[in-house]
Formats: sequence, structure tokens, C-alpha cells
Amino acid sequence: MAIFVADWQTWVGAVVTVAGAIFVGLITHLILYWFIRRITLRAPSGKHALRKSLIEQTTGPMRLVLPLAALYLASDGLRIPVGILGTVRHLLSLALIGALCWLTLRLIKVLDDLVTAHYVITAQDNYRARSIRTQMVLLERILTGTILLATVAAMLMTFPNVWHLGAGLFASAGVAGIVIGVAARPALANLLAGVQVALTEPIRIDDVVIVEGEYGRVEEVSTVYVIVQIWDKRRLVVPLTYFIEKPFQNWTRRTSDLLGTIFLYTDYLAPVEEIRRELERVVRASKLWDGNVWNLQVTDTKDRMLELRCMVSAVDSPTLWDLRVEVREKMIYFLQKNHPQSLPVIRAALTGDAVRELTGVLENGRR
Repeated sequence: MAIFVADWQTWVGAVVTVAGAIFVGLITHLILYWFIRRITLRAPSGKHALRKSLIEQTTGPMRLVLPLAALYLASDGLRIPVGILGTVRHLLSLALIGALCWLTLRLIKVLDDLVTAHYVITAQDNYRARSIRTQMVLLERILTGTILLATVAAMLMTFPNVWHLGAGLFASAGVAGIVIGVAARPALANLLAGVQVALTEPIRIDDVVIVEGEYGRVEEVSTVYVIVQIWDKRRLVVPLTYFIEKPFQNWTRRTSDLLGTIFLYTDYLAPVEEIRRELERVVRASKLWDGNVWNLQVTDTKDRMLELRCMVSAVDSPTLWDLRVEVREKMIYFLQKNHPQSLPVIRAALTGDAVRELTGVLENGRR
């Protein structure tokens, strides 16, 4: 009976210790986040995004990390059988590693939220924002994969048998490494391509690109592929290695402003100077023009027509498209209304024999 009472008292003490550790962890959590709210309330308005993201992203993980840490520290004082105590501490260490992984991933998300809030890609001059956002997306994906891999490794290392298993497999690691390397070559190639893209920045999120003859915007960049939104709302999925190994067009590599051309084909009698003055009037009257570039040049002479190239500029690709459409329509209307003889025509000259032959045909038709 005395042994039973002693065991009963031991387990009651263990339950009280566990409950106390959990209580201390939760109280610490409440005090910590109360302190964070108090500090950030006095911060400038620009810091509110940090407070909101930090509280939203880390409250859940910290509510798990702090009680688990308190339990792990308090487990040394538990007066329970050694075998059970070892199992409990092992389970607590696994849970704590998983919780710390969760917290780390959420902290990365806090950083991503700050970058998103500070660098807005909807602005007209968004070169810097697109650059930072693209680097952040790739960095987040790489860090997430690395942290998950490190977490699994740390959990496995808590099992003593894993060390012996690793020693046994070390002898065959050479052959296994070759097999795994060959099998994982596409994934590793895309991972290395992601690092290269982040460092050299051949593309960024919201870049205007021409890929495989398709015009679109970079919508998403992952560690494996890039999603390009085509102008008609289709999505082109392109491996990340494509942008390292193959040529493509990037219309917004340095700045978002672009030059666009409109080609007009006219007769040789067209008044080029008057058409140039009309282009200036149309461009200056347009709200889509950015005020930088316009000109008109005769860029080619064909056997039956002139090629006139109108060049205009706009702040970004969508605006440039609309500006080109507007200028093209108004210039064609100007030629139709004021100089219809300047539109392309086909001229022919008849010789004397051809005139007599044609006259004979017409007279026979009348009879």
C-alpha cells in the first residue's frame, strides 16, 4: 500500500509539474505578445505592417513553442521511471523541433509580408519593386526547402539507430550518390537556375516578356517553373532553366517605359511632312503618351508604296499597346479624309497596240 501511495504521489507530482510548465509557457506567451503590441503601438505608422504580420504569423507557433520548451526544461525534475522519462523527453524534443520549424517558416513569411507591403509592383516605375519581389520569392522557396530538410534531418538524428545506419550506408554512398544525382538532375538544375535568376535577374515578377513567340507577363516565379500570363489570359508554364539556357525577349529589363512603332503604307504622292505634323498633333493630344519620344520616318521604299514608321513612347506595355492602336486609327482616318489619293494604288500604262486591242474587244462586246 505504501508503494502504491508513493507511486500515486509520484504521478500526481508529475502531472502538477507538467501542468505548471504548460501554464508558465502560456503566461509567457501572453506577456510577450502584450509587450509586442505595446511597443509597436508607439512605433511610426510604417511599422504597423510589421506588428500586424508578426502577430498574425507567429502567434500560433509561439503558443506551441513556449509550453513545449517549458515542458522540456521541467522534464528533468519528473520522478517517473527512467524508461518512460526517456520516451517522454524524446517525444518532447521531436515536437519542439517541429514547432521551431513552424516558427521559422512563419518568420520567413513575416519578411515576405514586409517586402510585399514596402515594394508595390502596381506603381508605374516598379523596376526596383519587381527586382526585390522576385528575389524574395526565390529566397523564400529555397529557405523553406532547406529548413524542412534540416528539420527532418534533426528529427532523425534524435534516434540513436540512425547513426549506425548512416555508418553502414557510407560504404555504398558513392554508387547511391551517382544514382540519386542522375535521378535528381532536373530538380537540381532548376534549383541552381533559381539561384542564378535571383542573383542575375534576367526576369522579375511582372516583367513583360516574349517567350516561344508568346507575349505575356511574368506572373509567378517558383524554384521549378515560371508562369507567364499570356495577353489572352492563357498561362504558359516554362521551366526555370529556360531563362538561363535559351534566348527570350524582356521588354522591361531596366525600366518599364517602352518604345512602340506603327507602320503606315502610302503612295509615293503622300505628303510626308503633313503626315508628320498630324502625328505630332495626335500624339501630343493623347493622354497615353508619356511625353518623351515621337517621330515619323520613311523607313523603306517598295515598288508600289512608301513605308512610314511612326515611333511613340509610353510608361508601360499595356499603355503603349493602347497608344499604338489609337495613333494607328487616327492616322488612317486622317489619310482617308484629307489625302485619299495617298493611299496605296496600282498604276498601269497601256501601249498603243494594247489600246487598239482593248478597243476592239469593247466594240465586239457592244455588237
